[in-house]
Amino acid sequence: MDVELFENLRLELRRGSLTLAVLAQLRTELYGYALRKALDSHGLAIDENTLYPLLRRLENQGLLTSHWREEDKRNKRFYRLSPDGEIILYRLLNEHEAMNSAIDRIMAPIPSQQPTETRFEPTALEPKEQLQ
Repeated sequence: MDVELFENLRLELRRGSLTLAVLAQLRTELYGYALRKALDSHGLAIDENTLYPLLRRLENQGLLTSHWREEDKRNKRFYRLSPDGEIILYRLLNEHEAMNSAIDRIMAPIPSQQPTETRFEPTALEPKEQLQ
């Protein structure tokens, strides 16, 4: 198996999922580090070098709002889903659900077909009758 190919496809799949997860998590206001911890607590680890550019991109696209606030004697940038971001989030969630349902249907076991005529089953023969 081509490890590099798998890794590239895995990262491509992960990118879209991270965007959806960040939008969903930011239904409540959080600053960057708290957002990382919240995502991690749900089993979705994200590196700072991935998170902060993603936050900037989503804010530039109008999906997030942010503001600076002092907390624990430190200035922190807090992010929250914008009204447009909320609309996009729910549209993306519907799309995600539809895609997962389609994949589940594709991956479902194919019902076995009932034979219309008797098939030859070599394993049903007595050992002396089996072909060598």
